Amino acid sequence: MAQIVILSMSGVLSSALAGVQDMFALGGLRLSESQHSLDPAYQQSWSPEIVVASADGADIIDGQGRHFAVSHGISQISSCEAVIVPGFMPNHFGVPPEKLLDQSTCEWLRTQYRRGAIIAGSCSGVLALGEAGLLNGRQCTTTWWLHNELKSRFSNACPLWASGLLVDQRIVTAGGPLSWVDVTLQVIKMLAGDEVATKVADLAVVDSHPRSQTLHVPKGYQVSKEQFLVDAENVVRQYFGQQLSSQLLAKELSISERTLHRRLKQLTGQAPKQFIDSVRMEYARSLLLNSANKIASVAHELGYSDDAVFRRVFKLHVGMSPSQFRQKNQKS
Repeated sequence: MAQIVILSMSGVLSSALAGVQDMFALGGLRLSESQHSLDPAYQQSWSPEIVVASADGADIIDGQGRHFAVSHGISQISSCEAVIVPGFMPNHFGVPPEKLLDQSTCEWLRTQYRRGAIIAGSCSGVLALGEAGLLNGRQCTTTWWLHNELKSRFSNACPLWASGLLVDQRIVTAGGPLSWVDVTLQVIKMLAGDEVATKVADLAVVDSHPRSQTLHVPKGYQVSKEQFLVDAENVVRQYFGQQLSSQLLAKELSISERTLHRRLKQLTGQAPKQFIDSVRMEYARSLLLNSANKIASVAHELGYSDDAVFRRVFKLHVGMSPSQFRQKNQKS
């Protein structure tokens, strides 16, 4: 029987602690043929062992100050098939605590990963994976308002702006306080198969395909702590699907091209054209991983009228062609 561990820590969202267990319980339901005779998947049953564990085995206080019981300490679990790390209640600055895990918990997560477990984080729980060193060199995502926080805390991670869910070599990350739904369905898919995951999604009446977060990001939201970069990145994103020159970017920012060049060089080391392309390429990676759109369609959505130019720019920034990137990460 597969064992799934929900890592429970003080300050977590209790909706995830209870909801993940409920989602897995739906996988064990078997509807009678009279209820659903058209699809044999509904007569299948998959019931993994769900373990709610804390670092020391002690009960925790959730993000709303409520007591939540756990059944195990992590030292009692030598191996498992998956670990799910829920998100945390943000502080008044909108971010989780600076330190989420102690050293022994970080080492336990690394050990589980080395032994073959899927390690999954939802919302700010993704930052806990970063503390364990599991995001180094990997594509990942988190909630849109935590994107910059993730980038600043873990410079070796490769976060993709506003992606719904990403999987990179058994590391599963998703954005949104309720993204534990998407994470749970992905873990079910990886351990029990597409049919069981679809069955659970249908019974829970949720979408089985995670969507990009871009529709939920308020216009003008600050994604960088440096105000000038906030404004510049917002302009580039507002011009996705349109031509954007350095002259137009400067005009939108109400500065001269010379000042634009100087400020971007100081802050990013990039010329305006490189900066525009870098913001576009971050979103391009998200589109390639989260949609089946053709390369030409992705290029057009970002504002490249010639997909050959897009392919060349993408390879310059990412080190491989768009199709190679998509194929490599689909295998992951």
